[in-house]
Amino acid sequence: MAGLREEDVDPDPIRQFAAWLGDVLAAGTLSEPYAMTLATADADGRPSARMVLLRGFDDHGFRFYTNYESQKGRELEANPRAALCFYWDGLGRQVRVSGSVERLSRSESEAYFGSRQVGSRLSAWASAQSTVVDSRAVLEAQYRDVAARLGDVDVPLPAYWGGYLVRPETIEFWLGRADRLHDRLRYRRAQSGGWIIERLSP
Repeated sequence: MAGLREEDVDPDPIRQFAAWLGDVLAAGTLSEPYAMTLATADADGRPSARMVLLRGFDDHGFRFYTNYESQKGRELEANPRAALCFYWDGLGRQVRVSGSVERLSRSESEAYFGSRQVGSRLSAWASAQSTVVDSRAVLEAQYRDVAARLGDVDVPLPAYWGGYLVRPETIEFWLGRADRLHDRLRYRRAQSGGWIIERLSP
């Protein structure tokens, strides 16, 4: 796509996102095409950001999984809003998402957790994410203890671990241009439930 024009994009931002992600996957140049920055803020408005992996999306929104007791989990409990940012270097594309956040159902979290590698499931039990740990050796000892206790077959989902859904209120598509006069199209949720497309200055 030489440019990003209103008449060329899908009227639905989720379908437009799927098309762009498809281009990224077809290019095969990124080691983590599903990587996204997740920005949250605590009850006092202090922001924090980190990289997480997109684990699904549909008309309802964008999904990721984590420890509910981590820093991001605590912040989302106090302030259930978030922003996502995908940056696909090489294609010169960026997608920004902002909206409300809610926990996924226990059954959906269990289904995803069961699909993870055993080591990842054991790590979820061994790590009290975002808390101070005395040393790497202590962390590895905790992992060994968990592995001995739970085994390596049917590792259950911890009560403190699961998924979130970011329900988008705005989704912005950015396409870089060499002259820095970039293209920015923002989809904004209308009161009717549809989407309004607006061009933003770069």
